[in-house]
Amino acid sequence: MTFRHSWRSTLAVGWLVVPLASSRSVGREDATGSAAPVIARRNERALTAGIVPVAAMRVARMAHTATRLRDGRILIAGGLTDADHANSGAEAYDPATARFRSLPPLGTLRHSHTATVLPDGKVLLVGGYAERSRTIAEAELFDPTTNTFAPTGSLGTPRAGHIAVALLDGTVLVAGGVGPNWQFLASAERYDPATGRFMPTGAMTVARESHTAVRLHDGQVLIAGGHQGRHAAIVLYASAERYDAVRGAFQRVGAMAIRRHKHDAVVVPDGRVLISGGTDERDNAGVYRSTEWFNPRTNSFAPGPALARPRYKHNGSSMVLPDGRVLLAGGASQAETFDPRSGVAAVVTGTDELTGQFSAVAPLPTGGVLITGSYGHNRGPQAAAWLYRP
Repeated sequence: MTFRHSWRSTLAVGWLVVPLASSRSVGREDATGSAAPVIARRNERALTAGIVPVAAMRVARMAHTATRLRDGRILIAGGLTDADHANSGAEAYDPATARFRSLPPLGTLRHSHTATVLPDGKVLLVGGYAERSRTIAEAELFDPTTNTFAPTGSLGTPRAGHIAVALLDGTVLVAGGVGPNWQFLASAERYDPATGRFMPTGAMTVARESHTAVRLHDGQVLIAGGHQGRHAAIVLYASAERYDAVRGAFQRVGAMAIRRHKHDAVVVPDGRVLISGGTDERDNAGVYRSTEWFNPRTNSFAPGPALARPRYKHNGSSMVLPDGRVLLAGGASQAETFDPRSGVAAVVTGTDELTGQFSAVAPLPTGGVLITGSYGHNRGPQAAAWLYRP
């Protein structure tokens, strides 16, 4: 994909998030830095159930990351601030005040990157696009104790639109995406926090972008769907594969019922994987409401119930709630909850303003979910943020 053209065209970022209202708005403060009354009124609204707006981010962005830190704050990093400009800005959302605060910048401009929490609580930011859709190999670490970013080892291959999954041994799997000169990648690498280095690991069976990856209960990783190629040459996949972290190898498993990319995947409490939404080659003209279930015991997929709304470009925006339901907060103008036990999907109240694509979502210590940024039809990147309360 590329963002060289307008965000109004039908383009895609592989992960996102990893898909909300007023354009380029920022959190309002008075001259002393105190919250203006309008913010206080918004915070009072957050005491009700459903989805409500909170103070906006300080910068409008999409294709960014939102990552929960051990202290409960949410780290917001990078993203696109308009159709062509990657951002190095960072900020943190504090649930205690329901406000965003600016942080020192990243060392590198980046969007369509990944952010993964390491065992020591630091956050690893990997790859992405910099200016003019240039893929980058640089990685950096955010230290929440000092609120600073520092460089770490670089990828062996520059990539964006890839996936990153924390493995049980503390390393991080990075796989697929797009490399220099629009080369779609099957290669994978692992980051070792002990050495600060990336090392090659087995390659996927096919090159993929706009795919999903989740860690299963047994520690293996399920990779599903995606595409390679652009425009008329695009090829979508129904195929899936598992990564064995012990062997360092990928192996093909059963295929999904339909080809899909720009979808999402999440592991539910019983160990199955919910695959939701996505689209076909027609992009916004072919958005799916369908779901599928992956059973890790049989390595097979089965059709699931329909969503309440068609949605796509929402990779990373699905969260398992404390009661076992799944919140799907991106990819459409309304969020919904999905109950894996009953198969019932229901639109969440208070979500008519969501614009949907390329938002970034993170769980809060209270059991709620923070929804940030995105873009929508005829709208650029958004600074708006919402709070979901179960």
